[in-house]
Amino acid sequence: MNSRDRFFKAIHHENPDRPPIFVTLTPQAAKKLSDHLNLPYEKPYDSLLASRISHVNLLTTLGNDCVGIAACYPDNYPTQTLDNGILENEWHMKFIDQGIYFEFYEYPLAHAVTKADIEKFDFPDPYARGRFDIARKNFEKYKNDYAIVAELETTIFETSWYLVGLEKLLTDMMTGAEYVEPLLDRIMEVNLAIGKELISIGADMVWAGDDFGSQNGMLISPDLWRQYFKPRMKYMFDEFRKANPDIIIAWHTCGSVLPIIPELIEIGLDVLNPIQPLAYGMNGEYLKKTYGDKLVLFGGFDIQHLMPAGSPEEIRAEVRRLKSVLGKDGGYIIAPAHNIQDDTSVENILAFFDEAKKPV
Repeated sequence: MNSRDRFFKAIHHENPDRPPIFVTLTPQAAKKLSDHLNLPYEKPYDSLLASRISHVNLLTTLGNDCVGIAACYPDNYPTQTLDNGILENEWHMKFIDQGIYFEFYEYPLAHAVTKADIEKFDFPDPYARGRFDIARKNFEKYKNDYAIVAELETTIFETSWYLVGLEKLLTDMMTGAEYVEPLLDRIMEVNLAIGKELISIGADMVWAGDDFGSQNGMLISPDLWRQYFKPRMKYMFDEFRKANPDIIIAWHTCGSVLPIIPELIEIGLDVLNPIQPLAYGMNGEYLKKTYGDKLVLFGGFDIQHLMPAGSPEEIRAEVRRLKSVLGKDGGYIIAPAHNIQDDTSVENILAFFDEAKKPV
């Protein structure tokens, strides 16, 4: 059974030989692994979603069954390094390179008040030259043997606060500021076009998402989610299915999002990620028992404590448990609940892959 067959059996709630694997890495973790395995280090792609689509040769060598593709920055606007060392992307977001991740330095729409402020902003062209060159190349290389996953996280909410700042956006959503809905719509339009293009290239699954949860509960109330995001997400899901009725739709949302899971299913969600096991109520066994006939679960392995601080034997034991419980009767993609971080040893990463690849 090759990786592609394994993925589709799991998605269709059948029993593959083992759950498919889809691990992602920070660049530092990828460098450690590459050095350890004497493999060439693959620099991350120039994309807002680089950690989800990079290091493909390393990860498929280790055992990934899925390959991520995404929009990259276009030929006419790669990531810029300004004179003061600040980085700027095509959204005009500015960052400081802190090593593992970039930290925000400046929000380009921090001044936004009115609809006119959104209308005059220079949003990216989803069809700009070069945006899908890497996606097409990797699709052609991996399409016969691996599941191809179109990465589209930061779909509406996160890109919005990347532009205006999180505190401002949350406050302005509560007060109904004039610019909020036009901003959400413009970002939705850009990412909808990108998602449909990735579907046309040949993606099997669209992995969209926004982090609506924190460790202890939702970042916004379910009512605000229903007001601002549920109708836009449903519209996107419907449009993706118009582009390809068989497209699989996954949604990434970190943290605890228990109140909205039934409504995610209602609007057409197939796959829920990342099943953050230490977040309130996001117990994998409960989710499998309650929603396992309606949702594929994707993730579930703790990276907050177990992955960095556990022993290789503890890593293996948890992988076996997840495969037996969440993988029962299919419907499970095994993965850490986020990118594997630089605080994780090579030994623990290899233990995860080695145990995950064993037949059930």
